[in-house]
Amino acid sequence: MTELQASNPTNDLIFLDPVFHNKIWGGRRLEKEFGYAIPDGAVGECWAISAHPAGDCVVREGAYKGKHLSELWEHEPQLFEGAPGDRFPLLIKIIDADGDLSIQVHPDDAYAKEHENGSLGKSECWYVLAAEEGATIVVGQKARSREEFEASVNKGAWSELLNEIPIHAGDFFQINPGTVHAIKAGTLILETQQSSDITYRVYDYDRVQDDGTKRELHLEKSLDVIDYDASAPSSGEVTQEEKDGVTHLVENECYAVDRVVVNGALRRNEPWPFECVSVISGSGSAAGHPVRKGDHFIVPAHFGPLDLDGDMTIICSHLPVSM
Repeated sequence: MTELQASNPTNDLIFLDPVFHNKIWGGRRLEKEFGYAIPDGAVGECWAISAHPAGDCVVREGAYKGKHLSELWEHEPQLFEGAPGDRFPLLIKIIDADGDLSIQVHPDDAYAKEHENGSLGKSECWYVLAAEEGATIVVGQKARSREEFEASVNKGAWSELLNEIPIHAGDFFQINPGTVHAIKAGTLILETQQSSDITYRVYDYDRVQDDGTKRELHLEKSLDVIDYDASAPSSGEVTQEEKDGVTHLVENECYAVDRVVVNGALRRNEPWPFECVSVISGSGSAAGHPVRKGDHFIVPAHFGPLDLDGDMTIICSHLPVSM
């Protein structure tokens, strides 16, 4: 921590307590892997950095202890200076898929604004933290038109329709709006996404919830938003070069995401309005704060360089430099 950072406690790192969500496909791995105190039952999602109304994280310590992230966005704009929009733009999750997630798709901003009460659409990306042997994932589909896709759904020809590929720890996928996708059983994933909870389910395996009902499907909206021209990947292998411990995984109009491997001391410059940081393995320190696997924090605007030390891997997400 620099002298300037130490003298201004209101501009310190912002550590957050996660919000957990029970899901029909969830498990207990978030407790085992990260030591989180999770609710009873099948817990599928850890909303680690979120100001979304469905899961608004609370600041764990420091000058803003007890405040929700949405409160900071609204009342402490200097922490995110230069960030555009009317809401905190990113949402960082950990997903524990003990069972298969539904076959689904997300709309873009324009469609969501018109059809979902002004919501953002959802662009998201996945970093695979762990995958059981033989685990697979669905990214993309093979129909070239709305009619062809609908006909395959009506026939139940899922294996012919969906692009299902093997996955391994360390794989990475960018999921654009309009991409049909499904995280499958035996997978633990860190997800960076737009701050949106809009999902259109195409198929949910005819599963029955505890109350005896099936979850709602959204086939017509799905058919509206699917990108029938998108190409599907054959692998999630990261091919980008690592330089000084940093691998740039993706940058698009919504976010940029880096994997940072810390072995000893490392200084990370912070030129963007803010940055979300998740420790996915190991332990060390960040600006003098002890951190370990499962910690999540925000580097606020004007913080200056982030000094890291230890033996750990972190995922850093921020708005694209061009914004």
